[in-house]
Amino acid sequence: MSKIADNISKINIEIEPYEARLIAVSKTKPGDAIQEAYDHGHRDFGENKVQEMTEKHEQLPSDIRWHMIGHLQRNKVKYIAPYVYLIHSIDSERLLKAVDKEAVKSDRIINCLLQVHIAEEESKFGFDEKELKQLLDNNILKETPNVRVVGLMGMATNTENEAQIIREFTGLKMLFDELQEAYQLDNFNLKYLSMGMSGDYQIALDCGSNMVRIGSTIFGERNYV
Repeated sequence: MSKIADNISKINIEIEPYEARLIAVSKTKPGDAIQEAYDHGHRDFGENKVQEMTEKHEQLPSDIRWHMIGHLQRNKVKYIAPYVYLIHSIDSERLLKAVDKEAVKSDRIINCLLQVHIAEEESKFGFDEKELKQLLDNNILKETPNVRVVGLMGMATNTENEAQIIREFTGLKMLFDELQEAYQLDNFNLKYLSMGMSGDYQIALDCGSNMVRIGSTIFGERNYV
């Protein structure tokens, strides 16, 4: 078994009791590394740049489920709308409407997660709790029938303070449960809580995550140019 396949197997064993789904974050990694994971049976891969994801989509097997996990610009949505499996990073009403517009053109319903800003870092994107509830209370989703909101995504503060990470993840799980209970909309059905990366996924799982985004633990450290 290859190193990549071995890493995926170990993580799948760890997350199985939580019934969580593993997104292998393949950003900056070459196609042959993704192919190794694919040959081991893995199908869900996460990218954070539209151009890179599109190039890999064109080169690699067609049944790969591509997840856009990075900040998404409205003018780039058209490039991924025909094939993207799940967009994790819907962080504004304007982006939601842009995705709906391109989904109509592609004759698709695109599954999305609403990104919630839970970290004490200005560099992170996402709705705050008030903005999220306003979006739902104002029936904006009725204006975007080709978008299906299937969950929430959040990134904790990059810190060694485990108590803070737990607080942020727990807060997002509480919000997830509250929204799931309070809002019954045709295209709003919360199933996935995407939180946890290589450095904090075990904490995230313990806090209620059922979708983790793991890159370096699978593929090794990234080489940024």
